[in-house]
Amino acid sequence: MQWYALFVEANQEENLQKFIRIVYSDDCIRTLVPKRRLIERRQGKNYERILKVFPGYVLVNTDMDNLAMYYRLKESPRVLSVLKNDIFPTPISEDEMDIILALTRYGEIIDFSELYKEGEKIRVKKGPLEGLEGIILKYDNRKKRVKVMIKILNHEKKVDLGAHMITREF
Repeated sequence: MQWYALFVEANQEENLQKFIRIVYSDDCIRTLVPKRRLIERRQGKNYERILKVFPGYVLVNTDMDNLAMYYRLKESPRVLSVLKNDIFPTPISEDEMDIILALTRYGEIIDFSELYKEGEKIRVKKGPLEGLEGIILKYDNRKKRVKVMIKILNHEKKVDLGAHMITREF
């Protein structure tokens, strides 16, 4: 069994996915419509949206060596075509699918990755403050800057550092 891509009508990915789960429930077939969560800023407010990673495509894991499965899927409603070379359906490479499956291992939605969290203990690994420990007060993901409370000469000071200058490892 390998992964293949079905090209479908616009915004019909989930409908085809439901159709395949119902009609092909007894067959050995798995579907995936990878999505990602992102924050959009409009009129000064942040909004969370979920967008498809590959709009117009449904990934299916099945045995297409059996041409009957190819024709059944190709004739499914909302399917425009099955990605193929000149003659045969072309499987998605294992390397590419490993990445997609790793990103979607907790579901179809690829969530945010948080590098650092406020209140987390860190150590400065570069610069003049190298070796000092502190606590993150604020992390600006867009600017890749961190405000850290560090104890220097028995006084606590707020320091602004680049995210590349700190580590969680002690």
